[in-house]
Amino acid sequence: MRILVVEDEENLAESLRQGLSAEGHHVEVAHDGHHGLDLALTGGPYDVVLLDLMLPGLGGAEICTRMRAHGDPTPVLVLTAKDGEYDEAEGLDAGADDYLTKPFSFVVLGARLRALARRAAARPAAGPAVLQAGDLVLDPHDRRCRRGAQDIELTARELGVLACLMERPGRAVAKQDILDEVWDSPHGIDPNIVEVYVSSLRKKIDAPFGRRSILTVHGTGYRLAADGG
Repeated sequence: MRILVVEDEENLAESLRQGLSAEGHHVEVAHDGHHGLDLALTGGPYDVVLLDLMLPGLGGAEICTRMRAHGDPTPVLVLTAKDGEYDEAEGLDAGADDYLTKPFSFVVLGARLRALARRAAARPAAGPAVLQAGDLVLDPHDRRCRRGAQDIELTARELGVLACLMERPGRAVAKQDILDEVWDSPHGIDPNIVEVYVSSLRKKIDAPFGRRSILTVHGTGYRLAADGG
């Protein structure tokens, strides 16, 4: 694989470069956020970007957000010394595909990279179809949502949860099913985290428009009203 490593800890960056190169990968390294973003957008194509969250100049979450805004679908694996769930969520919501908390095993890193490469290879060449429920429209490929003529800004995770519901209009979808489909590493995550994103979605796609499209199915999960509310 061709891998971009954006990591300001030079010893760690060099260790990653040497280890990954020894496995046959082509590795490029950037030690600050601005250089990392420049390489990500113009130096590719890369198969995977290893991205630290805490970087000088420009943070990893912002780099990921800008990559996705430019339509760059390259898989991003966040490397972070932070271990709080909100810090992990920051990277994932910015569009990252997975994360590893430092210190991490090189064996686990290799397995995560291979998993990301497999998922990327399995993606269809064409983007997913535009989803619609009444006047609620979601384009998963362009990561855009609107109700009527009003654009609605959603995070990557909110887009994923909404897409999961819109693909099954009128059907109850279990929290665990949403977790398995939207989260890249769902094991060990409390399914109730889905409630947080559903609550946020309701505030964005329903409340401002006087709608009630995401319904709670007690004992199961959630259901999207077939007509979008």
